[in-house]
Amino acid sequence: MRSVKLRMPTSMRPIAVMAGLLASLSSAVASGGIWCNLEDKSIKLSVEAGVTRGMGSPFFNFRGTLEILDPSVAEDLRKLAFSDKNLTQYWLDGKALKLNIYSERDNEKPHGYVDLVIETQTVDEGSYSGSYILDVYDTEGDTSGEGKQAKFSGAIDCGAE
Repeated sequence: MRSVKLRMPTSMRPIAVMAGLLASLSSAVASGGIWCNLEDKSIKLSVEAGVTRGMGSPFFNFRGTLEILDPSVAEDLRKLAFSDKNLTQYWLDGKALKLNIYSERDNEKPHGYVDLVIETQTVDEGSYSGSYILDVYDTEGDTSGEGKQAKFSGAIDCGAE
């Protein structure tokens, strides 16, 4: 059996390259991102994620940092870095952006967690404004069995593209 090699004519190569570029652009258009940044009297927060279009708009590469400014909160719960595993719930559509971010102590210390809920509504296209509620719970040093709880809340602005 004889093998045949097909070659693309030189005049067709620019068209093939252009078709490849256009195909790659369609996947770039199929994703965007979200972000929220805040510095108020209680917290410093920065979160961001990529968002795909379609299929329920799943988030990817979620990351962020949180610093709680209240010194009464245990030091290991005051400064946190977030990743995909901390984004427990999210919602993004043309009307609202909502995030639930949860982090729990994962070491030998007594139980403690940080639970942050961000709820915003569309102000303009790609611009969201609303509020956050941050709950901190810590059983370290507690003898009452109740644990120590701290709550913080305030206004927040986020963006999406």
